[in-house]
Amino acid sequence: MQVLIEKLDHQGQGIAYVDGIVTFVPKCIPGDVVTIKITKKSKHYNQGEILEIIQKVPNREEAFCPFYYKCGGCQLQNLTYDETLDYKRKKISNIFQKINLVVEPEMIKNPEPLYYRNKIELKMQNGHLGFYQKATNEIVEITKCPITSKSINELIPVIAKLNLKNADVIIRSNLKGEVLLIFKTQEKLNINSLTNFHNLKGIIVNDKLVYGVDYLIEEINGLKFKITYDAFFQVNPFIAQILFNLIKENIPRNETVLDLYSGVGTLTLNAALKAKEALGIEIVANASKNGEANSALNKIKNVTFKWGDVEKEITRLKNNYATWIVDPPRKGLDNKTIAVILEKRPKKIIYVSCNIHTLVRDLAKIKDIYEVTKVYGLDMFSYTYHEEVLGILNLR
Repeated sequence: MQVLIEKLDHQGQGIAYVDGIVTFVPKCIPGDVVTIKITKKSKHYNQGEILEIIQKVPNREEAFCPFYYKCGGCQLQNLTYDETLDYKRKKISNIFQKINLVVEPEMIKNPEPLYYRNKIELKMQNGHLGFYQKATNEIVEITKCPITSKSINELIPVIAKLNLKNADVIIRSNLKGEVLLIFKTQEKLNINSLTNFHNLKGIIVNDKLVYGVDYLIEEINGLKFKITYDAFFQVNPFIAQILFNLIKENIPRNETVLDLYSGVGTLTLNAALKAKEALGIEIVANASKNGEANSALNKIKNVTFKWGDVEKEITRLKNNYATWIVDPPRKGLDNKTIAVILEKRPKKIIYVSCNIHTLVRDLAKIKDIYEVTKVYGLDMFSYTYHEEVLGILNLR
């Protein structure tokens, strides 16, 4: 059947109407006239699949990735880069409006919209290396990924030729182009063909170091960060540079700072450059140790790190911290942390989120006490429907 794509949903899918029922069609943009096949029907919506583009909008971009129509990622490739930012700006505003907050997010461009990612997670299945096709366990075999760093891309065809049938593969890189390879597999891995790669720093198999070292050193804005293979670090170092500067700008001088979910200490250490003292809490042991190493590496002495579960550790805090930084996982803040915020009432909260839906859910619980004074939309994940959001909250 032929339909008109009228708008995009929050996952970057085209929306059309079939007999008055909302029908989601991936890989389309508003204005496209397409022939589709209905792949799923329900009472309230349909899921469709594009068969043919009958009429393209004049400004429709051609996808830059050869695997676009099979891969489940980079949903916004048919928009210009500026159009992707406008889409994300409207999306952020619309989701905030659901809790009756009117915001005009300041959109932060990615200085490098292509080849920016410093981490990729691949699947080796029956000897084929690639990503899962959206909503399936089918592998889309790839030879490159245009949003991932060039040093990672150099290794993809090398790994594809390994004598492996099934494995999970993670490749991490830094701005110098150095890489770590992390494998999870029950098969024997011959690493000889990998160790010749000039920028390879280490290989980890089933959480055991088998070659080199198990960490990378990244340098951003003059600070150095040790990042072990299993520690969280922002996937876009170019946007991370801007994020770290925004953190520093919004830290009151000589105040005390608490950083929850501190990872390897990126935000904690940047905050400590202006703060009187800073404490970071992180549940991943290696990441917390990285934080301690990074404070020593950068000779920053007014910061400490505590290893533990945020939900438990914040109930044991003896000091009141004037500014809290929270950068939780996608599930957002737990109820205990929200309760402690309402009890302690820090003067300022800097909320960093990779999931705007849980961010807004959490803000709904504290918005009567905190005013949202500024919202930034950082294009951490260019050409995908994801965005990083930074909210500045001040006690009313």
